[in-house]
Amino acid sequence: MTAAEEKTQDVLSPEEFRQRALAIETEIAQVIVGQRELIRQTVITLLAGGNALLEGVPGLAKTTLVRTLADVIDCSFSRIQFTPDLMPADIVGTTLISEDESGHKTFRFEPGPIFANLILADEINRATPKTQSALLEAMQEHTVTVAKTIHRLESPFFVLATQNPLEMEGTYPLPEAQLDRFFFKILIPFPTVADLIEIANRTTGARMPQVRKVANAATILAMQRLARSVPIASHVLAYAARLITATHPEDKDAPAVTRQYVRYGASPRGMQALILAAKIMALLDGRYNVAFADLRQAALPALRHRVILNFEAQAEGVSPDDIIRQVVESVRAE
Repeated sequence: MTAAEEKTQDVLSPEEFRQRALAIETEIAQVIVGQRELIRQTVITLLAGGNALLEGVPGLAKTTLVRTLADVIDCSFSRIQFTPDLMPADIVGTTLISEDESGHKTFRFEPGPIFANLILADEINRATPKTQSALLEAMQEHTVTVAKTIHRLESPFFVLATQNPLEMEGTYPLPEAQLDRFFFKILIPFPTVADLIEIANRTTGARMPQVRKVANAATILAMQRLARSVPIASHVLAYAARLITATHPEDKDAPAVTRQYVRYGASPRGMQALILAAKIMALLDGRYNVAFADLRQAALPALRHRVILNFEAQAEGVSPDDIIRQVVESVRAE
């Protein structure tokens, strides 16, 4: 990239941000039928510099989504299929002994599939906690440590991990502290009849959908920087804080539903996700300031994996989404 191009990326305007983000969504929609909310929330997670946890039944194009996104933004893609016998070295890489022509032996690091811009961690809950932690270190620090040597991952770095809600036998559910490291938890609904027909038309015909490259790594990094610069008023920031504290049953202002059904509330990372997502939503809506509605819209994907329910909620079939919706309704914007 030339110096002029780098300068252009550094001064990306809010309108350019919006046009580029919408172009990314439009190109993905050429391949992914329907699922507008899934596409929007995935793009928001990428532009926030976070990682997403997807939950949905098999066959809902999770792999296709990430591969298409990588093609659209012209970034490298890697897919890791998690299994019980997968080892950390299978993800991050390992140190090998190599021998040159003169017979001199040296140590050489062979990078694993984690060294890419976009990573699909398929069925992450099928791997052991030891292997899961290797991926989560990379997600949090954007580095990999092998044999006391720290290797920095290339930016942008985006992990999209999947879980299958149907087959839970033989899985290792992610602990709450590790779930908290995901920016969004995105639920994928089953397609409608009309969407199923369109999927069949697109995937069983002679012509496959093609996408254009509408961004690159430098563009994504510039968009991430611009998103963080969006201002948020003090009273809107206070509203976000009240949303978080309202998920804690020990808080004096917590609504009755929280006190009855919640074991642990959302963490400070939940507030960070709320605010960053709201900033991006404001830009996508053509505004350069965060509104209360942006925070409400971001609440479900940002908090559903951070609100831990008690046994009574599980017994009565109450979901985290039910709690969050009632929390949003009970907390006044002022």
